[in-house]
Amino acid sequence: MRESKRSKILAAAVEVVQREGVTAVTFESVAAESGLTKGGLLYHFPTRVALLLGVHQHVAREWDRAMTEAAGKSAAEATAEERLAAYARVASRSGTRADLLLSLEASINPVYAEPWIEVMSQWAPSAKEAETDPAAFDRFIARLAADGLWMYEALTGEELAPGLRQRVSDRLAGP
Repeated sequence: MRESKRSKILAAAVEVVQREGVTAVTFESVAAESGLTKGGLLYHFPTRVALLLGVHQHVAREWDRAMTEAAGKSAAEATAEERLAAYARVASRSGTRADLLLSLEASINPVYAEPWIEVMSQWAPSAKEAETDPAAFDRFIARLAADGLWMYEALTGEELAPGLRQRVSDRLAGP
């Protein structure tokens, strides 16, 4: 099946973010990365804001897809422990620098935050739940550790050895 131009554009934009950061996402940089023309990009994304929103939606959907695959079921069908395990496994093996940079940008821009909130509210333990429920508190601590591993690799550029990564992922995912 041929990759759609929209998907190709979004993948190219993610590569630009991974390599150079969110501010480097321009029609010119994404056109060069994708091999498409600027006009081709404008057909799918009429503004830079529309392009960046599309990137946020694309990456958030990828996280949702990966967590659904890790859990073997949707968030609605999974228990709190299964959702945490899926989140921990995905964050510990899939989180990239681009994901981190996009998440940081979403934290200060409500338009970009919406796709992330929609996905993470289904899968990741929240601080609100942790305030009153001891089991939710433990899941929240595991989430913070999973986020920490993701940030460690994104910020240091160091990748954990596969065996250590698996051990950390297994520990975070719980019994």
